[in-house]
Amino acid sequence: MSTKPNARRTRSVYEFIKAHREEHSVQTMCRILGVAPSGYYKWLQQPVSSRGQEDARLLRLIRASFIASHGIYGAPRIFLDLREAGETCSKHRVARLMREAKLRALHGYRTRRWSVGKPSVLIPNLVQRRFTVSRPNAVWVTDITYIRTWQGWLYLAVVMDLFSRRIVGWAAGPTLQSELVLNAVLVAVQGRRSRGTIIHSDQGTQFGCDGWRRFCRSHHLEPSMSRKGNCWDNAVAESFFSSLKKERIKKQIYKNRDLARAEVADYIETFYNRARRHSHLGGLSPEQFEAAHKPRRRGLH
Repeated sequence: MSTKPNARRTRSVYEFIKAHREEHSVQTMCRILGVAPSGYYKWLQQPVSSRGQEDARLLRLIRASFIASHGIYGAPRIFLDLREAGETCSKHRVARLMREAKLRALHGYRTRRWSVGKPSVLIPNLVQRRFTVSRPNAVWVTDITYIRTWQGWLYLAVVMDLFSRRIVGWAAGPTLQSELVLNAVLVAVQGRRSRGTIIHSDQGTQFGCDGWRRFCRSHHLEPSMSRKGNCWDNAVAESFFSSLKKERIKKQIYKNRDLARAEVADYIETFYNRARRHSHLGGLSPEQFEAAHKPRRRGLH
């Protein structure tokens, strides 16, 4: 049987005695309320238990992790932060302290339902929803979203490496012209120096034109395309955009495109790639995951 309710009652009794000790005898109140005077006087010297003090210390660390994540980390990810810092508390204790402190992680948006579409005639679907790959630069996915500003839409194209879920290229601009995607992929190509990489997209007009196919050939990329109107074929890219919008944009309308672009840059480069823990990666960030799986060079003998 749990002793927590009894402990809470005893603390309440001690607080009552302390509040009324000028009116009544401490000995008398202890006898009537069923507590020992020695326990009361010990409590006076240390009104917060050792566990309570430890909870308060942990809560400060939990709040720091919660704030650093911009309010998106729940108990599982904050637990990983604490464990990485050398703390030995349990995940259930973290969840309890967050619940008591009313620290709630942001939730995602409702999932849209999509019908099954037809495959592309020109470009086959080489990925077939196989989103787990065993090496870097084997498969990239790319997609476009939009962000509201008072100047008009800011369109964002990203390229993600499925191995580590890292955003390896991105570009933002005021129009949906094909150059937007080409610029994002060019950043990825120059940064990763890939050859033979599959690059998967939806059936947007930017990805079905001759210019896209010529670009892929000239940069040794193998294009792959989702079925029409089926977001599940490119679900990982959709998931990234959902995270960006719920964790950083939060349905706000930016004053201008420059502010929106700066916010996107900070989210991708400073937070998402470098620090954001990813459940698919065992609680590591994309950069940490790549570093952990980087081949070690053998020394010369």
